[in-house]
Amino acid sequence: MENTQNLEEVHQRLEELRDEINFHIYRYHVLDSPVISDYEYDRLLTELNQIEAEHPEWIKPDSPTQRVGPKPAEKFVKVQHPAPILSLANAFDTEDVQAWYNRILKLDDRVAQADFVIQPKIDGLTVVLHYQDGYFVQGATRGDGIVGEGITSNLKTIRSLPLKVPVLAGGPTPPTRLVVRGEAFISIKEFEALNRRLEEAGEKTYLNPRNTAAGSLRQLDPSLTATRPLTMLIYQIVDSTSPMPASELDTLAYLRDLGFPVVEDIYCQDIEAAIEASEALTRRRDNLTYEADGAVIKINDIMLAVELGVVGKDPRGSIAFKFPALEVTTELLDIGVNVGRTGVLTPFAILEPVNIGGVIVKQATLHNLDYIADKDIRIGDRVAVKRAGDVIPYVIGPIKDLRSGDERIFEPPHLCPSCDQPIEHFEGEVAYYCVNASCPAQLIRNLEHFVSRGAMDIVGLGIKIVQQLVMGDLVHDVADLYTLHRDDLLSLEGFAEKKADNLLRSINASKIRSLARLINALGIRGVGEVMAGDIAMAYIDLDSLSRAKFEDLIALEGIGPNIAQAVVDWFEQPANQQVLAKLHKAGVWPIAESVSSEIEIPQIFNGMTIVLTGTLEGFSRQEIKKFIEDRGGKVSSSVSRKTSYLVLGESPGSKLNKAQSLGVPILDEKELIVLGSE
Repeated sequence: MENTQNLEEVHQRLEELRDEINFHIYRYHVLDSPVISDYEYDRLLTELNQIEAEHPEWIKPDSPTQRVGPKPAEKFVKVQHPAPILSLANAFDTEDVQAWYNRILKLDDRVAQADFVIQPKIDGLTVVLHYQDGYFVQGATRGDGIVGEGITSNLKTIRSLPLKVPVLAGGPTPPTRLVVRGEAFISIKEFEALNRRLEEAGEKTYLNPRNTAAGSLRQLDPSLTATRPLTMLIYQIVDSTSPMPASELDTLAYLRDLGFPVVEDIYCQDIEAAIEASEALTRRRDNLTYEADGAVIKINDIMLAVELGVVGKDPRGSIAFKFPALEVTTELLDIGVNVGRTGVLTPFAILEPVNIGGVIVKQATLHNLDYIADKDIRIGDRVAVKRAGDVIPYVIGPIKDLRSGDERIFEPPHLCPSCDQPIEHFEGEVAYYCVNASCPAQLIRNLEHFVSRGAMDIVGLGIKIVQQLVMGDLVHDVADLYTLHRDDLLSLEGFAEKKADNLLRSINASKIRSLARLINALGIRGVGEVMAGDIAMAYIDLDSLSRAKFEDLIALEGIGPNIAQAVVDWFEQPANQQVLAKLHKAGVWPIAESVSSEIEIPQIFNGMTIVLTGTLEGFSRQEIKKFIEDRGGKVSSSVSRKTSYLVLGESPGSKLNKAQSLGVPILDEKELIVLGSE
């Protein structure tokens, strides 16, 4: 057993090793200027591992041995960012940059005196690093800009990330809390070497550095992340308990003094110099050691940039000057057509696979059917394809000089490729539409719209449940919602009896929605909430609307010829007529409020007094009150022996106890709707 003196000597050696190894990590991974060989470095690390193995109580979070976590994480925790991690607006040419400058100049005349800093826009994965008392304690991805995924253990494997700041003795005293932002990536050289190693080992290679870096950092097992040659560069202070530097240049200098690897910066005295520097960076993009897709132009004065504010998720004080998109040529093998969620037919190119910026592209968008005709794009053409950043690749046009004469002219379809129903196209419009409400390609979107708040407002029926209903073959059109049974829902994952009953109650409650809501819910192209309300003022019910002529509809204020024709075409579709019949049979057949007094509604509740208690889930108090009164009933605020029914909602009050003591019949929302619809 070691005596006290030996323990002190061993502990002192431990601290010396940590400081020395961290110094060499900094020299190698940050300064790219090592002063010892890999062999010497490995010997130091081996010695440190041996001491810590014998004295695990001495292990500290800033030890170089702690860069790989002890075991894989079961899942990523959610990390709330201390401030929004914003994106950047894009400029694709110098005119866009000048337009951005002119906009912010109008907002604040101090911009006229502003200087700028240019930084490469690294094509990697944004990371947010948290330090407490100088120690790295947490790291996260950008996520949605507000909440990211915790990847602390994975980030520790990156040698250029300081586990403790400052890295070197004599550096500035770190704040109690410091949060910085940077970009994790794999250099082009290391990426190529990684692929060579994988190829030699007979393993699958990677397509591009960016996706490889992102995938590596989101591994559940940090030991796998450690095998990837990741590095990072830091460029922003997100939060700090100490006063932040006043300028971008001072920020980078401060981060550099703490020991962080920081991005390259180019100082520019005015906007003209900033544009020139961005163009110069574009010309030398191929000389950068990492993938970059643009130059970031920032106002150097941080307070001025902050005071300019934010547009959406884009800060006004900076902009990304995007490098020119990559463009290649390849053969157009065929043209396919997708049916979008709104019924729009969208053509796409089926290409001879081609590598564009590290991504194998097999398909590309053709925008719309008219685009194919306007560009004279033919099947078999050699076509130019462009991919700008992460946007979907698209066909620019054909290389006509290379035509052999065997190319085929594309004929637009006359029937929907999903449901074989006729498609619709109006003169003067670009889009072609499928107007079949039961079209399988549109069903999920149609259901999602049908149940939405501005339409039938079916509480509890979100997009995930809609997808379950469709995938479970329980719903083939919107009307099928009203024929669902408890057993149908219980067959779906995540459904228990209470959840099933609540959803069925909400579906039944929607039967009393207004005619305007139902017209909007049908998803007729061009008919939204406002226009649905206008139409409902002119027609009694859907049966009356289905008989409307084009001339009748176009006479209504605010309805043009295309929308009038869209309404007529929708009601003429046999599949849509079947939906209407099913809705009518289910009792989903509202009468327009403007003419409901002229329509004879069965007086189911004639002479009855009905009391409401608790929170009603499926509809408002006003809606259920009208439902009862339209059927001859009276709504009272108090329970008595003359009360016919008590309608029970969630969290009922004392009315429930009184109704029970008086023997008053009690109904829930679903039972009331069923009773009133008989």
